[in-house]
Amino acid sequence: MGVTTWKIGGEIFDLSTRGWIMGVLNVTPDSFSDGGRFFQTPQALAQARKMIAAGANIIDVGGESTRPGADPVDVAEEKRRVIPVVKELAGEALISIDTSKAEVAAAALDAGAKIVNDVTGGRGDEAIWPLLAERGAGFIIMHMQGTPRTMQRTPSYRDVVAEVADFFRQQYACALEFGVDPMTLAFDPGIGFGKTLGHNLSLLKNLPRLRVHDLPLVIGVSRKSFLGKISGHNGSIHDRLSPTIAFTSLLRMNGADVLRVHDVEENVEALRVADALRSAP
Repeated sequence: MGVTTWKIGGEIFDLSTRGWIMGVLNVTPDSFSDGGRFFQTPQALAQARKMIAAGANIIDVGGESTRPGADPVDVAEEKRRVIPVVKELAGEALISIDTSKAEVAAAALDAGAKIVNDVTGGRGDEAIWPLLAERGAGFIIMHMQGTPRTMQRTPSYRDVVAEVADFFRQQYACALEFGVDPMTLAFDPGIGFGKTLGHNLSLLKNLPRLRVHDLPLVIGVSRKSFLGKISGHNGSIHDRLSPTIAFTSLLRMNGADVLRVHDVEENVEALRVADALRSAP
């Protein structure tokens, strides 16, 4: 196993022997898994602190749903949703802002966030690059085919693994052009973001081919619909917990460094099992 480090706000973290859990906090009325439950700030803060207590290394705060078919949210509304939450949680854990808008990212970094998680991978708002170069924030470059509104209509690739890997290399080069510290970058193949079941499984099976210069791989499969197709539970989202836990262990063994999940306690335990096996002689 190589050494995988991630530079966030000037501090270097080693993810080689101990993977991380990123807890999902949707401050939205319409997210696919828990839309509306944490839309108000007090409920959002309570959920975040529950995830931190359960072992989450990062809390990923998002104010705009990116589920298939989702409509965009304007900058003012997105900031109204997320900034009070970020400001309150800063210092309690590493906070990531899930946004593709440079203005929202800047406000969140001002409020204490240390990571920007962009579903467009830097393609949505080019102003995000100089912001990252100036602030030294961690940056998660995600791959998405299309937009949230259109991405699941007809996903198509000649070779999904090669095309996502090429995208990562292109965005890595773009980051360098803007003066972004490459050690601050992490990469997410965007499971379910313009991908079929077959595309998702090909990417998850071939994580080593997606690696860019030993930088972290961030993977989010938690509660996603393809898990129901695999397990046969196509009803409640909460029936997808067991396959999510299984993937947390399997993906850590296959090279994932950060797992983005809704159910923190159970997935922390699964991750520690995988870490123990990875580090065994």
